[in-house]
Amino acid sequence: MKILIVYYSLYGHVYQLAQAAAEGVRSVPDADAVLRRVPETLSDEVLEKMGAVDAQKQQASVPVCTIDELGAADAVIFGTPTRFGNMCGQMRQFLDATGGLWMSGALVGKAGSVITSTNSQHGGQESTILSFHITLLHHGMVIVGLPYSFQGQMTTDAVNGCSPYGASTIASTDGSRMPSENELAGATFQGRHVATIASKLTK
Repeated sequence: MKILIVYYSLYGHVYQLAQAAAEGVRSVPDADAVLRRVPETLSDEVLEKMGAVDAQKQQASVPVCTIDELGAADAVIFGTPTRFGNMCGQMRQFLDATGGLWMSGALVGKAGSVITSTNSQHGGQESTILSFHITLLHHGMVIVGLPYSFQGQMTTDAVNGCSPYGASTIASTDGSRMPSENELAGATFQGRHVATIASKLTK
């Protein structure tokens, strides 16, 4: 069973969540996590001005996802940073090229899930995931979130991402805050949960 984790990460926050989700997937028997990133649309010059070059180099070993890989997967976990309460442009452009999969029904009945990152605590984490779900529903996917059986999202003693819609992290306005242990645990839980649901759907 192949679980595809396809993401975009400018500064590495979503990349860390994606890696944690992959760890959760691999904890399920017979589940293989395949990590892929969507194509970059920003030029090297812009990435340099944004201070994102080092983070991009860290992810250089992750292959760029192809549309066909989406169709071949048994489930897909998507990861995107938030842009004004929605998915980032790179992810939107990638998904806008999936019309052929939609026509053939290649994703119908497969588990689909979303993780995200924002700068601030109320920067649109939930709206990003919920609006992302619209695309997954148009593809006929079965939405999988992060249930409250992940107790970490109930804590109130620290700033935390994660909601019943999916794992998330808060990067801070300058991007200096990386995912906390609790947020990474949420992503790991979600990866395991998606793989468990996918194993039932593929029987």
